[in-house]
Amino acid sequence: MKKLFTVLFCCFGFFVHAQYESSAFKVGEWLKFRMHYGFLNASYATLHVKSDNIGEVPVYHVVGKGETTGLASLFFKVDDTYESYFGKEDGKPYRFIRKIDEGGYTKDIEINFHHDKDKAVLNDKKNKKKYNFELQDSIQDLLSAFYYLRNNYDPKDLVKGEAVKLKMLYDDDGVFNFQLKYLGTEVLKTKFGKVECYKFRPLVQSGRVFKEKESLSLWVSTDKNRIPIRIQADLAVGAIKADLDGYNGLKHQFKIIMD
Repeated sequence: MKKLFTVLFCCFGFFVHAQYESSAFKVGEWLKFRMHYGFLNASYATLHVKSDNIGEVPVYHVVGKGETTGLASLFFKVDDTYESYFGKEDGKPYRFIRKIDEGGYTKDIEINFHHDKDKAVLNDKKNKKKYNFELQDSIQDLLSAFYYLRNNYDPKDLVKGEAVKLKMLYDDDGVFNFQLKYLGTEVLKTKFGKVECYKFRPLVQSGRVFKEKESLSLWVSTDKNRIPIRIQADLAVGAIKADLDGYNGLKHQFKIIMD
């Protein structure tokens, strides 16, 4: 389960370019995900969209939280917080906070993006170190990527088998090249009813080659909200799933297929 929440939030980036006429989300949107192994509830994660300012720039402030519950917390305690501040007009990230504790594996990082200077400054508070990174085109942090792409990229234009690309900065390892392979559409049975989804599979970079990670899949609703419905990691025995468990403040109607 180590770094499970990082995988969850990392999967929130996807799609191919096409500007939308209206936003896919609004201030007040709240999503809750239940992570479970079979019938065992392992943990919960939430995403909440707020409004704020960085200097004179109006921004969305998204807070992502994850923690283990019940029996799982006795064996492996997780307490993660991710925060992102990104522009309401351009979707550019201005500040990213990653504070995690996953079974003793801890990080306390803050990244400030200085777009006027084309650089980002990462402050590793735990180890009292700072790193400078050159900003690259359309770079995003772990959370801002999800919301930026919901507004700017349309899965309907994708060809089955095509991989879409994204650059992210969220750790002192530097810029992370992330790709998702589009696998088509599927209808999932959820606690809310049947939901039509786009299905994706991450491609993991090994050197300069991207390899398909067969064990990990992501399903995203095909409606105008384009929210994650399920993330599944297949194991040697069974699978860990993160399913949408609750929502509030969606900008558009959540489409359920009626039998």
